[in-house]
Amino acid sequence: ESCEGGECDSFNLFTGSLLAMNFLMASRILSALHYHVSSSSASATKRCLGLCCNWHRSISGSGASAAADVEPSVAPVQIDHNQLLIDGQFVHAHSGKTFPTFDPRTGDTIANVAEADTEDVNRAVRAARKAFDEGPWPKMTAYERSRIILRFADLLEKHNDEVAAIETWDSGKTYEQAANVEIPMVVRLFRYYAGWADKIHGQTIPADGPYHVQTLHEPIGVAGQIVPWNFPLLIFSWKVAPALACGNTVVLKTAEQTPLSALYVSKLFLEAGLPPGVLNVITGFGPTAGAALCSHMDVDKLAFTGSTGTGKRVLELSSQSNLKPVTLELGGKSPFIVCKDADVDAAVEVAHSALFFNQGQCCCAGSRTFVHESIYGEFVEKAKARALKRVVGDPFKNGIEQGPQIDSVQFEKIMKYIRSGVESGATLESGGQRIGSKGYYIQPTDSMLIAKDEIFGPVQSILKFKDIEEVIRRANATSYGLAAGVFTQNMDTANTLMRALRVGTVWINCYDIFDAAIPFGGYKMSGQGRVRGFYSLSSYLQVKAAVTALKNPAWLSTVKVFVHS
Repeated sequence: ESCEGGECDSFNLFTGSLLAMNFLMASRILSALHYHVSSSSASATKRCLGLCCNWHRSISGSGASAAADVEPSVAPVQIDHNQLLIDGQFVHAHSGKTFPTFDPRTGDTIANVAEADTEDVNRAVRAARKAFDEGPWPKMTAYERSRIILRFADLLEKHNDEVAAIETWDSGKTYEQAANVEIPMVVRLFRYYAGWADKIHGQTIPADGPYHVQTLHEPIGVAGQIVPWNFPLLIFSWKVAPALACGNTVVLKTAEQTPLSALYVSKLFLEAGLPPGVLNVITGFGPTAGAALCSHMDVDKLAFTGSTGTGKRVLELSSQSNLKPVTLELGGKSPFIVCKDADVDAAVEVAHSALFFNQGQCCCAGSRTFVHESIYGEFVEKAKARALKRVVGDPFKNGIEQGPQIDSVQFEKIMKYIRSGVESGATLESGGQRIGSKGYYIQPTDSMLIAKDEIFGPVQSILKFKDIEEVIRRANATSYGLAAGVFTQNMDTANTLMRALRVGTVWINCYDIFDAAIPFGGYKMSGQGRVRGFYSLSSYLQVKAAVTALKNPAWLSTVKVFVHS
């Protein structure tokens, strides 16, 4: 370890199991990765911990307590909706094509889903436009709209277990997380925005001269929305709820990896009394259905959550069509800063959760853990012990902390980062290879690229810092600016970091606190605009100024005629 110019480049890396398929046929084996990286500026010692699986092997390794499942459990739900929702009806794709959605636990097909193309997008947009221009939705009072949204929330709450099972089956997240955290959050968020529906109003403005000036806040029109695969239904709610509360109509494209939960809950919307065409759900692929939605001339608004690269493409398609406004919630490489006065045990646990939550597949994951040099050694040892205890297995089982990665594409992406570490000068002592003939089980390592790029997997870098000025500079030295965490007992330190970090959200002595009322979004290349809370409403509203002349001669002459008669 060596530091130059006040910066210490040494860091440790801990990783959780990266699983995509067939991990339930495997037991888990634990081992450590150790490698050394040298550069012209510093010599850095980096230790890595890998949690991985192998076929029919017993658990080994110091302090390991992992779940070893023999075979996958049967998902406790039936899939009965796999068609597009257009104009209040579930219909086949115009081409008749379908595509499979896979169980991340096994790679088996769950269902074949309608594959939308440009013609299907056109049908959905036409339905949304007609519903906005001519249907009962714009004629309803805001209170009536809120009642429909509340009825939907009640139905979703009633079907919590089925929806959570679909979410787990399709995405690989744990059932406990889906049923006890995410679906209740979705219900809460729809109720939150239902409460806003009849509280959206303009202002009266004291302009110069004999004029009455007011603003009207009107729905923007047809909203095109694209959601990702890591939180399919949660981000569905972040987009659909404010759009409907403001009186818009929606065409939503699901992620091709996780289409099932959105189709299921759209059925509940129809049961709640949502008029035909107000919510349309299409399933398909980005280059076809997604591109058609983004470039459609009759879509008035776009909202996208996904990678920064795809977000740039969404902006490009918007600019090439009708310059529709775009809200983007994109990638991140979020710092988690542990100051010298922090409670180390508490910081270790929160930092662990900040990274490994949802298999590390979280845009705001705290993937760069900065630890003050005075407590660095203690933190690393305790972080290692905590990582060794992480329980990986069938996400439908009780007590499981981590399920599989979403698919082979994500697996190969992480393997690519491992290879880049070796190619950058790292010597890989153990791990870092695919284990087993079927499953995607790996022990990843690190490199300078891994320390900068968003990996979207359970890979945690632990870096040493010397003082506040240094850690601010290093934390901000990225093109991303989505979120950050700070652990300290000093309020002045907390305030200094909170104001200095160029990110959209700062969590202090906590992480991943997502409330319906708290806005979320990024600085820099992490996006534009905000989701959730009051701030999200403005994304789905147009502001109209209405200016009326007082003492209008036309009005006065009308009054005189009325008096004479």
